[in-house]
Amino acid sequence: MNRQELIDRVALAAELPRPAAARAVDAALAAIEESLRNGEAVRLTGFGRFHVARYTGRRGVNPRTGEPIEVASTAVARFTPGLRLKRAVG
Repeated sequence: MNRQELIDRVALAAELPRPAAARAVDAALAAIEESLRNGEAVRLTGFGRFHVARYTGRRGVNPRTGEPIEVASTAVARFTPGLRLKRAVG
């Protein structure tokens, strides 16, 4: 499912006009993005948790040349499914 299909399903389920559903989906995604940017986790009971995982810098090896390289520290968004979602999928 892509963004447009999600908007269509939200519009149908919530009996909203498509533009209103698009604003609702965009607002929800923006709120999750802002929370993650601020280092806050987003917990949706039963659905799952969005959080930020941080990786420290380390020394690595270029597989092509074998030369040592420095890998920069980074932060990535992670999602951990909740129990209800796990049961629905599995």
